[in-house]
Amino acid sequence: MTESLVGGAAAAPLSLRAAATFTSAAVRAARQLLTEFERGRGIDAAVLRSAMEAAFGASDAAGAWNWKTAYDVCEAATVLFLRKFGPAIRARAGSTAAMLPMLAKVANRLPTHTRRSEDSQALQQFSTPIPLGLIACTAAAITSADRVLEPSAGTGLLAIFAELAGGDLVLNELAESRAGLLEHLFADVNVTRFDAAQIDDHLDASVVPSVVLMNPPFSAVANVDRRMADAAFRHIASALARLRDGGRLVAIAGAGLAPDNPAWLEAFVRLQERGRVVFSAAIDGAVYAKHGTQTDTRLLVIDKLPAADPKAFPTSQGMAGDVPALLEWVTQHAPPRLPVTAPVVADVIRRPAISRSAGAIAPSPSSTSGSAPEGVELAYKIVEWSPPESARLTDALYEEFGLQSIRIPGSCAHPTKLVQSAAMATSSVTGTVWRASSSRALPVLA
Repeated sequence: MTESLVGGAAAAPLSLRAAATFTSAAVRAARQLLTEFERGRGIDAAVLRSAMEAAFGASDAAGAWNWKTAYDVCEAATVLFLRKFGPAIRARAGSTAAMLPMLAKVANRLPTHTRRSEDSQALQQFSTPIPLGLIACTAAAITSADRVLEPSAGTGLLAIFAELAGGDLVLNELAESRAGLLEHLFADVNVTRFDAAQIDDHLDASVVPSVVLMNPPFSAVANVDRRMADAAFRHIASALARLRDGGRLVAIAGAGLAPDNPAWLEAFVRLQERGRVVFSAAIDGAVYAKHGTQTDTRLLVIDKLPAADPKAFPTSQGMAGDVPALLEWVTQHAPPRLPVTAPVVADVIRRPAISRSAGAIAPSPSSTSGSAPEGVELAYKIVEWSPPESARLTDALYEEFGLQSIRIPGSCAHPTKLVQSAAMATSSVTGTVWRASSSRALPVLA
């Protein structure tokens, strides 16, 4: 469902022109707030309201914008600020640990998120606090050689740290208004709008990241109106499937999503058949206070290499009371990155990637290099069809299937039972065939 852009309740999707106009106004407001940042001023409700009204030409009471959008604008302004001053902050700090209090001062200049829209609640849009974003990027050990995928990029508060580290970005965001902001904030990046719970199914085959940075919804699934406990795990598993061998995935999830939680042990054992968990630590929910929640979270680091023993996991570091403690654990216990192998792109024909939004720009499918493989001619014999002896229809919906008009020398029987509709069984023309299954019938071309 397209995210509502105005008012607190869900609204009909805006036209492409209206959505572009709205996004342009949001960017203007963000640039105005950047000016306030540069002057060393805090962004309180009055300053934020003034910037929004100036950019949109009307108040929230008139339905021109809502406060959730205003908070997204604050985050967009933070991205602009970090892009402009991040390198200087890093140089002045001299270390990642020394950067944390500087980033905390930036975050403290922003208003606390106290109001939510229906869509932000349903999609669990809690952006990453920038001190935690810095730690996640540190755990990912991003270099200029990395291609970094963020499947649920939000307003870019994680992506900006990957950009500052020199990574080549691949951004995806389901919510229409946030995706529009990302396209303005990261103008050189093609932002897709897929459901990230199936990101591996949707991205073009040529997109093979060496790093995944992610902060997925903890228990919300698109188009499902109830809590889904495995939502974050679905996102992680799909992103891991897309990750290049030897690559690293860093995820911020709920504190309970851990290998040492008996409820998740079996799932993580299966996950370690593809990638091994190399770091796990929770952090107190106070780190999210400015973003309108106090939920305890967890930092997971997974390297794309099957575990020697899928049932063995690193010891969780426990619950960090604050971001400096979490950073110290990451520095001491997160192992160095693995060597990254070159991606192997299968020589298959994939359907073009189709974005969720009708107005979205989806990446074009990569062209296949080289000539197409030559076909092999199938030898067969045409036979005159006649019903088998004693053949008679039963009262069942489907009848056993067998080739009626041709014979293929050297062919083997199908490994599962094949049936055809009773109507087709009375015809001399072979039609749709079904593979019998205990769960459902699957169409097979005859």
